[in-house]
This record gives sequence, C-alpha cells and structure tokens, in this order.
Amino acid sequence: MEQLLHYAWKHKLFPLKPLHTTQGESLEIINPGVPNPNAGPDFSNARIRMGGVVWAGDVEIHLRASDWKRHGHHLDKNYDSVILHVASEIDTEVRRSDGEPVPQLELHCPGYLLDNYRRLAEADRYPACHLLIPSLPPLLLHGWLSRLQTERFEEKTARIMQLLERHGKDWEHAFFITLARGFGFGTNSDAFEFWAGTIPLQAVNKHRDSLFQIEAFFFGQAGLLQEVPADAYTERLMKEYAYLSHKFGLQPSCNCRWKLLRTRPGNFPHVRIAQLASFYHRSEGLLSVLMETADLKGLRDILRGGTSEYWLTHYVFGEVSPAHPKTLSNSSIDLLVINAVIPFLYAYGKYKGDNALLQRAGNLLEEMRPENNYIVRIWKECGLEASHAGDSQALVQLKRNYCDLKKCLHCRIGYEYLKTRPAAAQ
Repeated sequence: MEQLLHYAWKHKLFPLKPLHTTQGESLEIINPGVPNPNAGPDFSNARIRMGGVVWAGDVEIHLRASDWKRHGHHLDKNYDSVILHVASEIDTEVRRSDGEPVPQLELHCPGYLLDNYRRLAEADRYPACHLLIPSLPPLLLHGWLSRLQTERFEEKTARIMQLLERHGKDWEHAFFITLARGFGFGTNSDAFEFWAGTIPLQAVNKHRDSLFQIEAFFFGQAGLLQEVPADAYTERLMKEYAYLSHKFGLQPSCNCRWKLLRTRPGNFPHVRIAQLASFYHRSEGLLSVLMETADLKGLRDILRGGTSEYWLTHYVFGEVSPAHPKTLSNSSIDLLVINAVIPFLYAYGKYKGDNALLQRAGNLLEEMRPENNYIVRIWKECGLEASHAGDSQALVQLKRNYCDLKKCLHCRIGYEYLKTRPAAAQ
C-alpha cells in the first residue's frame, strides 16, 4: 500500500532501529521533505545524512524498486535530483537518466500502523476514531477545527467564484443564488439554486416596487403557477406572469425538482419563495445592505422578513389553512447567516483582498451558537463539543471531506490514532 508508505515516510514513522541503505551505508533522515502534489518525485527538499555526508534533494517512493523503471523514471531527467529511493521491496537497482545508481532504502510500514489503518478503514461506526478523542489535548483539537473552518470557507468561496463565472461576474445575482440555495434548507437546496439561476434579476428590478409582480416572476419561473386547484389570487399571478414572460421572453422551468414529501408545511417551496419575494421586495441593493451590516443583530433583523397577505392563510396555492404568519424562525435565520451571508462576505473579502471582511466573517461565525444537527451531536457524544458556529462548520467539513471519504491519512485526529503504538512496543 504505497499511500501508507508515503504516510510513514512523511511522519517519520520508521521501525525503531538504525537505518541503512541497501549498500550498507548508515542513514539518518534529517527532514523527509515536502509532499509534491505535481508531476515529479514524491517529496522535494528532503535532507538526509548518508555515510556521514548530508545530502539535499528529492525522494521517490514505490512499493517495489522495479516500479522506478516501470514508470520510466530512468529516462526522465526530472528524477535525476532524487537522492534516495524508498521501497518496501528492493527487487532491483535503480539508475538516473545518466546511468548513475540511486541509493535505496528498504522501508516497511510498522505493523502497528497497518493495524491501526485497517481498524479505521473497516470501522462501521462514525467516527471511527471516537475512542481516542477524549484523550486528545484541547489545543490540538482547537487548532484542527480552526484549519477545517478555513478549509470550509475556501471551499464555499470556490463555489461562489464558479457562480460568478457562470453569471457574467454579476455579484448581485451570485449572491441571490447563494441565498436562495440557503432557503432550500437542505431538502430543496439544489432545486432553489437551479431556480434562482433562471430568475432574470435585471427584469425583476424594473418591477421591484411591486411585491405582486415579484411573486409572479418567482412563482412563474419556479413552474408552480400551473398547479390546481387555482383560486383568484393564483389566476391573477398566472395572468401577470403571462404578461411578464411575453415582455421579457421568459419560460417557466420544468427542471426544478421541488420536494414536498415528508417536508413540514412551513418549509414548502411555495412558502420559502414567498419569503424570498418579500425579502427581495424590501431590500434594494441586497448585497451591499448585507455586506455593510456589521453586527449579527442587524443581519438577523434584515433576514427576518415575512410574506404577502395571501400566504398568511396558505402553504400551497388554492388550499386555505389556519392563519399563521410565515416568518423565518430564529434557527432558520441563523442557518441563512451561516450558510449564505457569512461565506459570501468571506468570498467577497477574498476577491477584494480585504482582510477586514475576512476577519469579520470569522468573527461572526464565532459569535453564533453552534448548529444543532446530527453531525454536531455525534461529535459531542464522542467528547468533541462545538463552542460556536465556526466549530460546527468545521465538524461538518471533517465528516464530509475526511470521515465519509475515509481520508484518515489526511486528518489530524487520524494521525494521532495511526501513530499510537501498542503498549508493549513503546
């Protein structure tokens, strides 16, 4: 398993005995080097002491020494900088492109490392490392969560930049799509993102003073105005959308896969679209308003919103329900701040090179309570409790990008687990 051999080399998890090359020269690993993610040798800028002489250069690692020739390294001048070839099985000598031999080290993964890795890879419980977590230093866990929080910011920034590319560098439209995805609250997030991409915001802005016309735009593009049974309000919306679609050349989307099954009525797409329409109606310069709102209370107040009068007594078109205001709950508002507003603030700061915006994004997350979802609850049961929303975002990142993908070799907690030797071996 070459990946595990790379891991052992990177973290110097070597057998507890003196190292020697296959030619019998003494070997000391001063610095294993830096992993190279690009073409060329596996580790660069390594430093070793071999036969009493310090060498600096690259290191290449294979399961078998014969892989060197099989991969064509003996013909590639990029590998002439290799000062040491490491393999679990030395079945041949290796040479540089000029024919000069390369020193080799036969290195095997320690048995405890293989056993620990198998336990993590084969565990059917999440997280696989749950038994170790209570014994880890809080400072180590805090540092790892901080890094994961930054990773999540960067991942969301990349997604926002892709939206910008698809929508002609229009920051307002990219933000509208990001916010709309948040209004899907997981169940309908993909559908909301697709729908928001079909909204002609420049056309909508010309009718921004009319909530009724914004609803016509929004529900028409969502493909929800063809529902039955209809009522007088629905019929008015249909006529208005017909006029607007003729005026602006619109077509309702048939690809919005709205989900209502096992969804609470308050989370129906009809209600969420009505809330977005109301929000858009009263918030001109949507992006700048939210970007300039420095405090958490201000952001929450802006997002609280409501709906038009019709939706006070409806969850879907044509079916009357007991009167109930359709305002966003405090927890829903906070999810929008966490998943839409703050990431966009960070992305905008990154784009502008504005460190104050980046810092504000981080501060806002740390000011908010952690999310209460099953991921956060499971980690809490294991002894890793989120102190704020930044931590809960980090734990989501940890599960989705490390635990679910079995990337224990890239995880700080996984490292602590993997390097643990049996008591008898210590």
